[in-house]
Formats: sequence, C-alpha cells, structure tokens
Amino acid sequence: MSEEKLNQAAAILHELGIDAWLLLGRETEELHDPSLPLLLETNVTWPSAFILTARGERIAIVGRYDVDNVRAAGGWPQVTGYDQSLRPPLRDTLARLNPGQIAINYSTGDATADGLTHGLWLWLQDALAGTSFTKRLVTGEGIVAALRGRKTPSELGALRRAITTTEEIFRAIAGYLRAGRSGLQVRDYAHKEVRRRGLATAWDAAMCPIVTVGPESAIGHVRATDHALSRGELMHLDFGVRQDGFCSDLQRTWYLRRRGEKKAPDEVQRAFDAVLAAIRTGHESLRPGITGWQVDAAARRAITGAGYPEYQHALGHGLGRSTHDGATLLGPRWERYGRTPYGVVEAGNVFTLELGAQVAGYGFIGLEEDVLVTPAGCEYMSTPQTEIWYA
Repeated sequence: MSEEKLNQAAAILHELGIDAWLLLGRETEELHDPSLPLLLETNVTWPSAFILTARGERIAIVGRYDVDNVRAAGGWPQVTGYDQSLRPPLRDTLARLNPGQIAINYSTGDATADGLTHGLWLWLQDALAGTSFTKRLVTGEGIVAALRGRKTPSELGALRRAITTTEEIFRAIAGYLRAGRSGLQVRDYAHKEVRRRGLATAWDAAMCPIVTVGPESAIGHVRATDHALSRGELMHLDFGVRQDGFCSDLQRTWYLRRRGEKKAPDEVQRAFDAVLAAIRTGHESLRPGITGWQVDAAARRAITGAGYPEYQHALGHGLGRSTHDGATLLGPRWERYGRTPYGVVEAGNVFTLELGAQVAGYGFIGLEEDVLVTPAGCEYMSTPQTEIWYA
C-alpha cells in the first residue's frame, strides 16, 4: 500500500508546484509524524529524514542500524546511512536537489498535517542555518490533505471490510439488547465480538463503543456507564473497528418498546425522521468541487428547519487510517476547525455523515454513515439506518 501512496505523493507535489517534501522522525515507535505510516512500513530509531520530490525521487537518510529495515520495507530506492550526525547528509542532499520549495509538516488547523515536533523544527532550523533553505520551507498541509483524502483502491477495499465487520457486530449487538442491559454490558459485548475477530476498536476501547442509554446519559465523547436500558427508552451506539489498518465509524439507534407498544412514540419518530432527513441532505449535497462548510450548512439548515437545536460539531470528518483522518472537514466555519472546513471535496474522499437530536424523556437519536465521494456525487459505503431499530 505504501507504494501506491508514494506514487500518489509525487503526483501531488507536481500538481501543487512543490519541489520536495521533507519528513523528519526519530523513535517513531513512540512518536511519529502521522504521514510516515502512509509512506514507510517500518519504524526508525535514530533521527531520520525522508525526502520525496516532484520528479519522483525518494531519498531516506537514516541511522546505520535502521538502513536494512528501511530497504526491506521497500519503496525507498535511495537509502543512506549515517553514524554521528544527520546534518551533513541532509544538507548535501538538499544542495544536490536544490528545491525551490521544501514542504514540511506543520499546520494550525489539521492535526494530521502537524507532524513535525517543535524539537525537530528547532533542530532543522539549526541544521540548515547559513543556507538559503530556511527561506524555502513551506507548510505541507496541502500535500497531506490530498494524500490522506484521495483513497486508493486498496485503501477503499480495507475501509469496506471494516465497515462490513462493524455492521456484522451491530447485528450481533441487536440480538443481545434487552431491558436491564447496561451501557457497560453492551460495550463489553461489543469488545468480545471485536476480540473474537482478532481486531481492535477504531478508537480508545474505553469509549468505543460510545453507549448512550436513556434520557439521563451524557452525550458525546463519553464512557459507557452502568445505567441500564428500560422500556420506553432509546439506546444509541457510536462504534467502529480497525481492520487491515483502516477504521469504520458508524452510529445506530434502538428504541425499547413498552409492553403492548407496537411502534415508537410520535415524538421519537419525528426526531428520527428529522435526523435521517438531515443526513440525507448532507449526502445529496456532497460532491466534488463543493467546500466542506457548504455541505455542513445544508444539513444544519435541515435539522434546525425541522425544529431541533443546531448540533455543536461538524457534520462529518475524513475517514481512513484514523477515525478522524484529517484533510477537508464537513464542518462549520468555526475558529476551532481552522481552515479545514474551507477544503474542497474531491472524488475519492471518504467521509462520515453524523448528527443527532435529543428527545426529552426518551434519550438521544444519533445516526452516522460512511460515504465515498464519486465523480458523479456520493455513494454510501455503509448500509444506512433508515428506520428506528427495536430492541
């Protein structure tokens, strides 16, 4: 998969008119630039530099004892080892390449493009002192956004497998739900299903799945509790798995009917219909060329127009190697999101579409789907929940 991304990176550099992309790392088992795993299928220990050029050159400068691992990982035909200092071979390589612009990974708005630590930034400034290269450094956030956002065929295959597995586990959970089951029991049951498949949760297992039970549960990035599901209440799950290095992220909602009750109360059904309609509005708006904030605004108008409060988060985020995969955000133009809502949607992008509504006395209704942007618009990768599920 790294070969796909390495080829893609060179094309992106050419497209953006950036001559070279420089990534730095050290002790990457402990702390790595989020872009490195896309390009290198091993870790390094000593301070290392990885340079890709718009001409397609791939140059790795690593410590002596990392050389064999980097060569064996493949994708980097030029691997140079050093003993005492990374500085001389890095300066020599840059002098030979003489790039007009050198992209490095810093960003105020996109965490996945902010991989250069402050310590390595200080080291780089010192290492290049006295050269003109210090004035050629530019942000690599455009490269990172395109590289993470444009999913390759193998990446899409891995995402589809993770989504399919998550839907299988949701079906298993549906058979487990009944009155008296607590949020913690549901979470633990989901973990058992994940372990049985030899997989991991898509994010921190303590909060994956997020389980919202009844009207008293906290909403958002919260841990499951021992509150038990009662008849006449809603249960909401936010859940995903990590499979073949890629993540799913879906939300589903159940209603536990009272004795003799054939369907959910009208107020529950109205809220579900409003949430579903807003998700569909986002889906219909999502297409190449539109900005992220415009998609969010369409869904936001739909839910508030139906009489429900404005959700206090983005409609959707990129999905891939991480559940929050960076690049363009389908979110409002709020300061906390930086420039990510202004990103332009491209074919090959994978996003979540998610929002919800609280129903007084019953609990929270939340839906989340995983979707792929196509040249013609948008298609569901998940099987959408289009009606209330009953436990």
